[in-house]
Amino acid sequence: MNLLLLVWSYVKAKPLNTALNIFLLALGIAVITVLLLFNNQLEEKISANAKGIDLVVGAKGSPLQLILCSVFHIDFPTGNIKLSEAEKVVRHRMVKNAIPLALGDSYNGYRIVGTNRAYAELYKATLASGDWWKNDLEVTVGATVARLAGLKPGDSFVSAHGLTPDGHDHDERRYLVTGILQQRNTVIDNLILTNIESVWKVHELLQNSTAFTPLHPSSLVPSAEAGDSVKEVTSLLIEYRNPLAVIQLPRFINSNSNLQAASPAFETARLFSILGVGVDVLRGFAYVLIIISGLSIFIALYNSLKERQYDLAIMRSMGASRSKLFISILMEGSILTVLGSLMGLALGHGVLWLFTVLVVESQKAGVTAAAFYPAEGFILAGSVVLGVVCSLIPAIQAYRTDIHKVLAGN
Repeated sequence: MNLLLLVWSYVKAKPLNTALNIFLLALGIAVITVLLLFNNQLEEKISANAKGIDLVVGAKGSPLQLILCSVFHIDFPTGNIKLSEAEKVVRHRMVKNAIPLALGDSYNGYRIVGTNRAYAELYKATLASGDWWKNDLEVTVGATVARLAGLKPGDSFVSAHGLTPDGHDHDERRYLVTGILQQRNTVIDNLILTNIESVWKVHELLQNSTAFTPLHPSSLVPSAEAGDSVKEVTSLLIEYRNPLAVIQLPRFINSNSNLQAASPAFETARLFSILGVGVDVLRGFAYVLIIISGLSIFIALYNSLKERQYDLAIMRSMGASRSKLFISILMEGSILTVLGSLMGLALGHGVLWLFTVLVVESQKAGVTAAAFYPAEGFILAGSVVLGVVCSLIPAIQAYRTDIHKVLAGN
């Protein structure tokens, strides 16, 4: 007697019931799978984007906004800071490295970042084609920007004020694309990089800036005069010199200057605590679906056991042992839950794939449905345990089947 074929025939005997149980379980597993994929990838992206940045210094305002703007480039700046004030921070004994950022404009919603090559090196960026920017109004473009905006070396464009595509265009200045970066799966894929002088030049009508050769070059922007109180940058990305700076430097900046210091580690942890409420609600909903599907499988097996008592008694009379009947019921419950879990995992990946196709922002974030995590294996293992638990009582009932009473019709 092939026990597996026998169990499979029982599973197919009531297709509607079986499909409903599998579908309920698959829905719960799918929700958990989507949360698992999205959360893990989001944490990986945040960790990769903030790597090497110990502190962000910018204008007073919301610390979280400063981090979202300067590290993840998904919010507006809190304001600009004087170059002279930024230089004072850089000269602090606890600052090892500082990368200046000048923000404000974009192209088709992709942020233009005025900075230096140290910023690209922070993300280990390499060129896919073309060359790095060398002169004013030359840009090197991230891989995602190049793909979605259709930019290539030799193209030119005008920037718009702000992050929205319908912002005021700076028609008087055109940027020239000199190179495209390799895909790095970090925030740099979504950026257009240039030097700080280009950002100043685009806004020179507002700042009334003029080009000159500085007598004492700034440590942040060598083309500017050290201590310049007219030119501005948006923020500084700081790397600490020693662990003691974690305590002392932010307090010093916040207390003794007009600037604000924000920690990416602290602010991203706070962001996750805010987002975690919604994630917990969805995860709770998924667990409710799984519990309901488990109860449904238990009820289906328990009820079908009454209908199968005669079949089980015949099996016993033909030589099947009690343990074989016990195992057959456990196998039936396990098959139902494993099928539900496999369908749920496939559905979860499918939903995320559809999301990445339909929502452009997910492509910018680098979310993919092709990622697989060890936790998905634990989901499959857990489905087997769930199947065993749900079918345990019906299996015990099958084990205790009295063939004499059943065959006698009592």
